[in-house]
Amino acid sequence: MLPATTDVLVIGAGPVGLVTGIVLTQLGHEVTVVDDQPDGAHTSRAAVVHARTMEVLQPYGLTERLRARGVHVPQFSIRDRDRVLVRVPFDGLPTPFPYTLMVSQADTEQFLGERLAELGGKVLRPLSFTALEQDDAGVTATFSDGQRVRAAYLVGADGMHSAVREASGIAFAGSAYEESFSLADVHLSGGVPLDEVILYFSPEGMVVVAPLPDGVHRIVATVDEAPERPDVAFVQQLLGARGPQALPAVVEDVVWGSRFHVHHRIARSFRDRRVLLAGDAAHVHSPAGGQGMNLGIEDAVQLGEALSCVLRGESPRLLDTYAATRRPAAERVVALADRLTRLATVGASRRPMRNLLLGTLGRLPAFQHRLAWRLAGLDRRTA
Repeated sequence: MLPATTDVLVIGAGPVGLVTGIVLTQLGHEVTVVDDQPDGAHTSRAAVVHARTMEVLQPYGLTERLRARGVHVPQFSIRDRDRVLVRVPFDGLPTPFPYTLMVSQADTEQFLGERLAELGGKVLRPLSFTALEQDDAGVTATFSDGQRVRAAYLVGADGMHSAVREASGIAFAGSAYEESFSLADVHLSGGVPLDEVILYFSPEGMVVVAPLPDGVHRIVATVDEAPERPDVAFVQQLLGARGPQALPAVVEDVVWGSRFHVHHRIARSFRDRRVLLAGDAAHVHSPAGGQGMNLGIEDAVQLGEALSCVLRGESPRLLDTYAATRRPAAERVVALADRLTRLATVGASRRPMRNLLLGTLGRLPAFQHRLAWRLAGLDRRTA
């Protein structure tokens, strides 16, 4: 049963909603987190946790669990088959977390749920949000079973197809890429390193190969028509045509796979009076660079801390500041992800020029450092 009232109602219990709940609960507020799914994630989906995300999570008792579980990757590279075009080293960055952490979203959500429970919170499932009404004192949310909750503030962390954003009438401008993407978690043998995320370019297109815990590798590739469930033969064909040549990668089995289309969209505003948006409800973009969940978690921490201040009597203008600073941050990330995606998917006639340009820039330490700084999210420390 839902409570009749709560300080903050959070719709959506993915990583963004869970972090919002953790921050507010740890800071002493009554938070109700609900989700329309009967259970949390069981697949890897978002798998990259960058340095800035680890920094903002550190005060909330989460980093050690993630560090212990994830694969620490000190380097990202872009390659044309076996030829290295760009190396992006993270191990020289000025942060306590000089690496990219590879960990499945299922593990991340498990740790977040455990932390919320330790603080005395929980997720109420399955409950489908259907409507909201606002006034000067708060928000009343209605659910499909007829239950209603009165909250001082409501946070929409319910993903790209956000019912909260729709109910608030906030536009979600943007478009979709033409290509479809294939995603598979596989066991590999052969010529793929265990401590590096690699973006392979080839005349056939691009493929990303990244290590995950338990000896699994994440494979993401652009294809004209991705199968709903990629099998061993399909993933092997991708790696054979696009991956390493001198020592080919061999697909032993597929643990899990899926397909998706990529959108790049940003909400017109992240705030409508007492309703606030965070994560994919506010911005979606290409997975290039692994920024999506990271940007959303940063939203959640900043929003949770701002809401805590407002609930304690500080000016509601702090929520305007949240909206005003997070939207430009999202615009920069969407632009970076879009550039990386378009580089990876250029037409065959332009690929030699692209590779020549990247190979030239990739030898410059300043270029390597700047790209590492942005991918790690450290450029958003003041955003």
